[in-house]
Amino acid sequence: MQMLFTLGVLLYTFGILLAALFGHPKAKQWVGGRWQQRKAYIPDTIATPDEQWVWFHAASLGEFEQGRPVIEALKQAHPEYKILLSFFSPSGYEVRKNYAYADEILYLPADTPWNASKWVRHHHFVAAFFIKYEFWFNYMRELKKSGIPLFYISLILNKKSFFFKPYGRWFRKQLDAVTHFFVQDEDTVGLLHDVGYDNVTLCGDTRFDRVAAIAEQVKPFPEVERFIDGRKCIIAGSTWPPDERLLKAFLPKMPDDYCLIIAPHDISESHVNQIKAMFPGSQCYTELDADKQSKILIVNTIGILSQLYQYARFAYIGGGFGVNIHNIQEPVTFGCPVVFGPKYKSFKEAVDLVALQGAFPVSDAAELEAVFLRLMNDETFYTQASETCRNYLKSQVGATKVIMQGFEKALFS
Repeated sequence: MQMLFTLGVLLYTFGILLAALFGHPKAKQWVGGRWQQRKAYIPDTIATPDEQWVWFHAASLGEFEQGRPVIEALKQAHPEYKILLSFFSPSGYEVRKNYAYADEILYLPADTPWNASKWVRHHHFVAAFFIKYEFWFNYMRELKKSGIPLFYISLILNKKSFFFKPYGRWFRKQLDAVTHFFVQDEDTVGLLHDVGYDNVTLCGDTRFDRVAAIAEQVKPFPEVERFIDGRKCIIAGSTWPPDERLLKAFLPKMPDDYCLIIAPHDISESHVNQIKAMFPGSQCYTELDADKQSKILIVNTIGILSQLYQYARFAYIGGGFGVNIHNIQEPVTFGCPVVFGPKYKSFKEAVDLVALQGAFPVSDAAELEAVFLRLMNDETFYTQASETCRNYLKSQVGATKVIMQGFEKALFS
């Protein structure tokens, strides 16, 4: 079965190579990045013997954000360890290739036995952390063979996973390589227990530790405060065109004592110009004239949205009319009720907050209007939703501390 798995990896890799040859931009990045690093990530010589490394692997940017609090806590507690951060996807690597807390940041080579062997032999790993869904069985096997502890963090599984299918016996057996599973929910605990794994700790999602830290270190944005000018503010984060069309439909109903800040997912000049055309009189953040009267601000830069939520009465989160909603944890940490489209059920925090009435899914413009107006006009409803968000955040923080305790117990006990 190991050979069949490896064959599948090789076929998948060949498929990406073909896509790159035909000009697929992400495939070209995937192939080109690995080609440029071919000597860096699997050199012929062994790294300095007295260096000790901890390996963190993330599929992409979202998984990196789940690993980030653990990386930074580990670096602070154990500066003697070097950090290797690997990515599978270009969308993670390209954004975080200069991340300061990692000593080496690389693409992960294809999961073959020969790549895994060279990778593990090159770095003197004392431990490895795989984040959320990253199951690369040749690497897992090599870590186990070398006696290197492997931890999964922010893991979440469901009964539809191949581990729990009738044909899943071989896949389940690969989990023997895992030293400890740090998981997000009770369902994952139960599923792992049912197939014989008791090395499981329920600790939640590490991203809550990250957003809580952001909220504690939030800085003011005087120019945004002048734009808001005492009005109540709706912030629409990571929006896509379907989201922007809903917001445009609501605009005539928005009271005069409200303003709207839109931070689109795509901040290319062409898309920002489309939004400006949809919302006449809007201003862009990079050209903001705070003295000019305007109800709409378009955030056409990256890196500030997570802190802008401090100004929101409530938030609309984009993506729910496409593949999936974007991050709702950032507004929730400021006690912002959140509204989003119907594609949200892949995210535990969204499902939880919908059940608790701190978050509200909508399927069309009429539903969005109803929820927005109720959050604006029903103070009791708004206050309860906001308090629900704050309480939920408080109940979720602390995963990083639990993981660090587990790491130190495994290595030093």
